[in-house]
Amino acid sequence: MDEDLYRQTYHEVNQRRCVFEKSILSRRSSCNRAKRFRLADREGVACISPADHERCRLFLDHMRQQARFALGLTGIDGQLPFNKEIKVQTGGLLGLQQLLDGTDTPAVEVRDINELIREAMNLYERLDDIPFQKLMPSIVSFRARERRRER
Repeated sequence: MDEDLYRQTYHEVNQRRCVFEKSILSRRSSCNRAKRFRLADREGVACISPADHERCRLFLDHMRQQARFALGLTGIDGQLPFNKEIKVQTGGLLGLQQLLDGTDTPAVEVRDINELIREAMNLYERLDDIPFQKLMPSIVSFRARERRRER
C-alpha cells in the first residue's frame, strides 16, 4: 500500500488518534478510553472521549517540554523521533504511576492511562504543579523491548 494513501485513510478512519498510541501498541500501557482498530496490516488506537483526549494531549505536551533537557534536546515541535517519544510516553507514565502509588519499585506496565492522568490532575490540580522532575529518571532509564529477530 502506498504510504501517503495509508496515512490519508488512517486519518479518515481515526479522527481522534490516541496521543499515547505508541505506548499502547507496544503493549506497555492500557487505557479505558482506547479503541483499537486494524487498517490494512497495521493497528491503530483511537480515543473515544474528546475531553479525555484533550487532557491527555495537554499532559503529554507538557511532559515532552519537561523532558527536553533529560533527552538532550533544545526544542520540541510536535512528536519526537520514535525512540525518544516512547521514552516520554511509557517512561513518563510509569514514573507517574510509581509517584502516585508511592512505591520505590517501578512497574512494568501502565495499568490505565486515563485513570492515571485523572488521578494526577485531581491530586495536583494543575499541570504545572505535577512534580515532573520526579518522572525524569523513569523517562531516561526506560528501554523499549527489543525487536524479535526472525529466524
